[in-house]
Amino acid sequence: MLWLRAAAVLLGLVAGSLGSAARLYTEEDPLVILSSGSLKPRVTNSSSAWLVQFFSSWCGHCIQYSSTWKALAQDVKDWQLAISVGVLDCAQEENFDVCKEYDIKFYPTFKFFRAHGPETDRGTTYRGADREIQSMRQLMVNILQNHTRLDLPESCPPLEPYSSVALLPLLGQRSDHYTAIMVEAADSYVGREVTLDLLQYSGVEVKRALSSDRPLLDALKITTFPSVYLLLPNGTHTQLHVQKKLRFFFSSLLRTLSGVQRRSKPGGDPSNGQMAALPEKQSTEPWRDFDRSIVYTADLESALHYLLRVELATHDTLEGEELIIFKDFVTLVAKLYPGGSSVVKLMETLCDWLLSLPLRRIPYQAILDLVDNKMRISGVFLGAELCWVGCQGSRPGLRGYPCALWTLFHVLTVQHDAIPTALDNTALEGETAPVLQVMRRYIRTFFGCQQCGHHFEAAAVGSMNSVENREQQILWLWKQHNMVNARLAGSLSDDPMFPKAPWPSPALCPSCHEEKNGVHIWNYNNVLVFLRQHYGASNLSGKYSLTPPQLTKAPPPDPHPEPAQTNQPQDKRQEQQGGAERKESAEAPPPQQGERGGAAAGVWILGVGFNSVDMSLCVVLYACSCFVLMLLFFFFKVRSRRWRLRYSRLHV
Repeated sequence: MLWLRAAAVLLGLVAGSLGSAARLYTEEDPLVILSSGSLKPRVTNSSSAWLVQFFSSWCGHCIQYSSTWKALAQDVKDWQLAISVGVLDCAQEENFDVCKEYDIKFYPTFKFFRAHGPETDRGTTYRGADREIQSMRQLMVNILQNHTRLDLPESCPPLEPYSSVALLPLLGQRSDHYTAIMVEAADSYVGREVTLDLLQYSGVEVKRALSSDRPLLDALKITTFPSVYLLLPNGTHTQLHVQKKLRFFFSSLLRTLSGVQRRSKPGGDPSNGQMAALPEKQSTEPWRDFDRSIVYTADLESALHYLLRVELATHDTLEGEELIIFKDFVTLVAKLYPGGSSVVKLMETLCDWLLSLPLRRIPYQAILDLVDNKMRISGVFLGAELCWVGCQGSRPGLRGYPCALWTLFHVLTVQHDAIPTALDNTALEGETAPVLQVMRRYIRTFFGCQQCGHHFEAAAVGSMNSVENREQQILWLWKQHNMVNARLAGSLSDDPMFPKAPWPSPALCPSCHEEKNGVHIWNYNNVLVFLRQHYGASNLSGKYSLTPPQLTKAPPPDPHPEPAQTNQPQDKRQEQQGGAERKESAEAPPPQQGERGGAAAGVWILGVGFNSVDMSLCVVLYACSCFVLMLLFFFFKVRSRRWRLRYSRLHV
């Protein structure tokens, strides 16, 4: 018997090491990973209730169930101030004792802990057979409702129904927030779930009422359930129209009300954001009204302006792999950017110039000169200022460039689907998902947020190779964008006026959203149709886009020039030179962030627009030509002398 026990212990240790090597849950999942050292401190006297799964990483059923548990945690992540979801791996050797202390004998075991529980509380085991997402979500609601008024979590809103006596006096009263009255049947969980969905949002309060309250129904004139009756801050009230009477539709509609904002996560990590939020300050930029159902070319042009004049300016020269990646990006934009605007002309000119140069190393200043159109090429123009419209944030540092860069690549994926032959006879022709591959290489090499690049690269390594056609390319980028929004929701980079949420919203695409067994799912066919329409060329608006300036021709030479003055005073010559320099700087576009000045700037000869690289090449070619001509001269000189000596005659 002793050797059997020893074998069992050894098997347990091996299983524990295997569980450590293959973890079912990671820090990227929207749940709390507990251990022997953190379980008691987290659940004892906690300000929120807890639902914890005790599992074993070698248990086959636990492995199969892990995807469901992650989906549940994602579905209720906005409830965590009232009730949190956690996991503890009993296969870990360090957790053997705590699992024994909490009487865990089978896997998985589900225990819930009440808020403000004592240290002796070992939790209550859930023994129900139904462990699907909807049933577990309703269990969490029941756990909260079973609390008394004394031990209810501080952040948990009231979940009990209000009567008409309490609600009707609110009609016509002014307030500093919206009040949403959810009217539903007594056995419906939609109202309570919507209440918890709005837990981390300010500016709106949800109150649940029952469909059996006749005085309330008669006053509000509600006949279908569930329904939402909205009391506005100004004292007016109306019934909200919802396309589908589903939890996701109700929650999304209330979140998008004007003035409703997501509260920031306490102790948020700014490194998780696409860029750290700047301190509060008033923006001097005027607010631009926009339609969320339209894509604005001003955002796309501003993204290209920031990319070419600011982000790329951190590289003094482009060579090797950097130069190849930049050429691929320029080629992609030149071939797929919608419309025939001056931006397309610029990118085509830049593409032709890059591909025609045999140089392996190109200075950034030469690229900037072409982007600024210092060669005065007709029809080439890219605005030299940021003009965010659909990507404008409520304050500086929010949205802006990351939002516009996402939008640009969304447009390019849809354009590649609409014009499959656009990349023929280019270096990108043979790639299965050329837009995604170019985006991946660009973000890895040039994108300023290094942590964001690591996240995107990890996502690309995990699933980008599974993209096999243009439709999957569109959907892959859309899925990754939603995953990034879910990870950054509530962080410092999340704009409270435009909180990150699953997109498109039900207001934009009702047919994109469905429910299955009480869980929100996407209709991918309808999503693809929506993305093709939303990011298509026909849905682009040129409102707020900068117009190209009129290029002025060089003035004709003066037929009666004044004689040159050789005795001009030195100070007067300097004054005229300074005035000429001021005039030239006034005519030239203003320097942008990242531009080089002084000796690094281009040298302008006769107003033609040659920079220092062009002049250096001219000098080298001139010297080589002189050397060749001298060789030819001496060669024929020697030959002519030999010919005269050979055929000369002596005359007497």
